[in-house]
Amino acid sequence: MDLDLAGAELKSVLNRLRRAQGQIAGVIRMIEEGRDCEEVVTQLAAASRALDRAGFAIIATGLQQCLTGAEDGLRSGEDREEMRSRLEKLFLSLA
Repeated sequence: MDLDLAGAELKSVLNRLRRAQGQIAGVIRMIEEGRDCEEVVTQLAAASRALDRAGFAIIATGLQQCLTGAEDGLRSGEDREEMRSRLEKLFLSLA
């Protein structure tokens, strides 16, 4: 399944990924500095949420494209069950 992120969608996903990147860098610094465990875990949880949200945005865009594409016929001989199975695996990969 090819993903075609456009304009605002792409910007939103990239912003979330950059936010997660900054948070992960912060977690690394905190560990190197010997910071409090609770602070580290809180920052790590924030990074994880940012990555999850980026992943869900990408999957939602892919789902929208799949549904739109289904109207035009399934790509490369893929049947509806195969498409459903692939989308389910993507969602579960973020669970």
